[in-house]
Amino acid sequence: MTGLRELQRQRVREAISTAAITLFLERGFDEVPVTEVAAAAGVSKPTLFKYFPTKEDLVLHRIADHLGEPARVVRERTPGEQPLEALRRHFLDGLAGHDPVTGLNDHPVVLAYHRMVFFTAPSLLARLHQYMARDEEGLAEVLAESTDELTAALLAGQVLATQRVLARRNWSMLAEGRPLPEVELEAVRAAELAFAMLTAS
Repeated sequence: MTGLRELQRQRVREAISTAAITLFLERGFDEVPVTEVAAAAGVSKPTLFKYFPTKEDLVLHRIADHLGEPARVVRERTPGEQPLEALRRHFLDGLAGHDPVTGLNDHPVVLAYHRMVFFTAPSLLARLHQYMARDEEGLAEVLAESTDELTAALLAGQVLATQRVLARRNWSMLAEGRPLPEVELEAVRAAELAFAMLTAS
């Protein structure tokens, strides 16, 4: 059960991030100083950095909240389920729920958020790659419990690269103005194909 103190921390963290993303989307990531974000969120600059170690984390914590998810999915899979099947199922569930991490979400703020992360600020992309590397290491570690370390590392890299390609493709189609139901059908077909290729490799 989450205590009151932790709930308060979560509220403050979310308020800071929401203020930051709102300002960044309005004016650009590089154009808004951290001091302005702190003022908009009603906290001091030192308090802001207690919650977010870097300016980039103000944006990327919404992705970072998924850190460790691939490893968790494999670790918590049902008895007898293969790791790749668990990861495939989880990704398809994300598509069905229009999880922004899958790229299949056409809310204007989500589309703008992806554009900001991937195309407008190199420092955001560099920080995101650090998160991705940690996820890859975590997945490789849990996969190595049932295979050798090289196979686990290769498979982890292939799976996460596949998911990134699929998510970017989904976002791109939506950003072009294609309707969500149409993109969703393609996204599911592409995911099924991609995971079938991984299974066959």
